[in-house]
Amino acid sequence: MSVHPPFHPVLPQAVALVLLGAAGFLFSGCYTLTQGVTMLGYLGRAVPLEELSGREDAGGLPSDEDAERTARFVERVYDIRRFAAELGLKESANYTRYVELDRDYLAAVVSASARDSFTRHEWWFPVVGKVPYKGFFNVDGARKERDRLEKRGLDVWVRGVDAFSTLGWFTDPLYSYMRDYPVYRLADLLIHELLHATVYIKGQSQFNEELAEFVGSEGARMYIEQHYGRESAEYQAIFDSDADNTTYVAYLRGLIAELEAVYNSAAPQEEKLARKAEIIRESQERFERDYDTLFTSDNYRGFSKLAVNNAYLDLYRLYYEGNSFYRELYEKSGSSLTRFIAAAKTLNSREKDPKGALALALLPS
Repeated sequence: MSVHPPFHPVLPQAVALVLLGAAGFLFSGCYTLTQGVTMLGYLGRAVPLEELSGREDAGGLPSDEDAERTARFVERVYDIRRFAAELGLKESANYTRYVELDRDYLAAVVSASARDSFTRHEWWFPVVGKVPYKGFFNVDGARKERDRLEKRGLDVWVRGVDAFSTLGWFTDPLYSYMRDYPVYRLADLLIHELLHATVYIKGQSQFNEELAEFVGSEGARMYIEQHYGRESAEYQAIFDSDADNTTYVAYLRGLIAELEAVYNSAAPQEEKLARKAEIIRESQERFERDYDTLFTSDNYRGFSKLAVNNAYLDLYRLYYEGNSFYRELYEKSGSSLTRFIAAAKTLNSREKDPKGALALALLPS
C-alpha cells in the first residue's frame, strides 16, 4: 500500500531523522519502541553490498540481467561514497549494507501546521530535540497521527520518504527501491544523508534540512560533472529538471506570500479561512490554465488536483526557503564545496544561530 500523496515531484524525500526509533530502545514510550523494533528488524535483514552482487533473488529479474543491474548499483554507491568522503563528509559504514523491501518508500512521515498561519507543529524527542515531522514505518500509524492532529484543528500532510539518517546511532542501509534511481537522484540522496551524519545542530531543523538540501544537490551536480562531463546527457538532465523545479518552487512561494498577507491581517479567523480556500482554488486554476507556458514536462500537472493546505506548503518553506542564502554564501566564499562543508563542521552542535555562524566560519582568515 503506497502512502505517497498524489503529487510531490520536487519535495526532498530524505529527511534528517524522521524515525526516532534509531534510539528508541533507549527510551520509554510506545512510539519509540515500535519504530525502534521495526528499524532493528530491517537492519537485521541487511546484507553487505559486496555480497549483493552475487545474489540472484533480488529484484525479480532474470538472474543475468539482475546481476548486471545490481553490480552497477553497487559500484555506483561505492563511487558516490568515495566522492562524498573527498568532499569532507564523515566516513563510516553507512550505505554499505542493503535491505530488500516490498515497497517503494521507507516510511510515512506526518507534518502539520496551523490552519490560519504557517506556524509549524513540532515534536520533541530526546537527543535531537524538536523536529517538524514524525515518521512511521507502518502507514496506519501515520494515519492515526494525522487524524489526531486534524481533530486538534491543524492542517496535516502525510508523505512517503525514501531515506533518513540515524545520525550515527546505527549504520544506515540502502533499500531495494534505490537500485533503479537515476544516478543524480542517488548521488543527491546519499550526499544529503551523509551531510546529516556529519553536521547536525540540535533543535535547528530548518537549518539542517536547508543545508543538506543545498549540499546534496550541489554535490550531486559536481559528481555528475566529474564522472560524465558537462556535455553528457546525465549532466544536461540536471538542468532540464532544475528549470521546472525552480519554476514550481517560485510558484508556491507566490501562493505562500498571498496567504501570509491574509494570515497577518486583522480579519477574523473565519474570514481568513474562507479567503485561504479562495486563494488556493484560484491559484490551482491559474496553474492549470498556464501550465504549458510554465513547464517543459508533465511532472507537475498534479498540483491542480491536490488538497493543498498549510502543511503541504510549509514543507517547501522548510526545505527551500534558504536556497538563495546558501547559494550566495557558497559563491561568495569561492564556490568550494569542500571548504563549505569544512566550515559547517566547525559549528557547535547546539548553535543558536547556525546561519550566522556558518557565514562567519567562511570569512577569509
